[in-house]
Amino acid sequence: MRIGTSLDSSKPLAEIITQVKGLVAAGFASIWVEQIFGYEALTLLALVGAEVPDVELGTAVVPIYARHPQVLAQQALTVQAGTADRLVLGIGLSHQLVVEGLWGLSYDKPVRAMREYLSALLPMLHGETVAVHGDTLTAVTVGPLEVPGVQAPPVLVAALGPAMLALAGSEADGTVTWMTGTATVADHIVPTITAAAEAAGRPAPRVVVNLPATVTADVEAARQRIDERFAIYPSLPSYRAMLDREGASTASDISLVGSEEEVAAGLARLREAGATDVVIQMLGDREERSRTAALLTGEAGALA
Repeated sequence: MRIGTSLDSSKPLAEIITQVKGLVAAGFASIWVEQIFGYEALTLLALVGAEVPDVELGTAVVPIYARHPQVLAQQALTVQAGTADRLVLGIGLSHQLVVEGLWGLSYDKPVRAMREYLSALLPMLHGETVAVHGDTLTAVTVGPLEVPGVQAPPVLVAALGPAMLALAGSEADGTVTWMTGTATVADHIVPTITAAAEAAGRPAPRVVVNLPATVTADVEAARQRIDERFAIYPSLPSYRAMLDREGASTASDISLVGSEEEVAAGLARLREAGATDVVIQMLGDREERSRTAALLTGEAGALA
């Protein structure tokens, strides 16, 4: 199980690059960035990757509704060209609240939308010509996308429900989760996506589990900080379903919080659950972040 971390993209670009250099020097295997209301994730990774070698760079995740699959394919292949093929392209549906409420687009039948999107995106990434005339999109190319000397990046589909997990397993390279606890990874995420991949004759999928973590002596304060930071997520239906399945109420209920021994034990349980990667959002004050990073990078070799 590889251990990566999410970068803090609230800072100016020069500080982000310095931050990533430090994370890579510390020993993290991968660096991940979300696409919300700040930097454009793929552009940011291209800029970071040009300055920082030898680390995998992932999106967790880019929503599909705001960009045509050809545009996303071109962006992803351009990042590959600028980073020596180190991109992992995580994509997702976002949420009805965002897609309809903020963007004014239809969120009708989201699994169908993702299936049609993948039917266009994946061949484009692999240098094929496409002619997709679906219910949710049209994507036609007159030839391969002309980005020479690059490989198609792995594509992970953010998937939580059975239908999306089946799609991710049968068509993509795996999934990246959020707001999903260890027991749910073990008894729902991993078996569902793995069965779909096996049925489709595909390799075992990557299961990238994204969680908050804090090594701390003040567990209650850390839990409160996590719940305040991620207060919106339990109200979103897809995440609420995963928390309910776990028997959890808030984000801190599924986070890794406590001493070095307690957080290490949580990481070990995630490996046993079938996670291939863990991406940690490190929270806390300077000392807590330092202790968390030291624990994570120390555990990376033990859990490999």
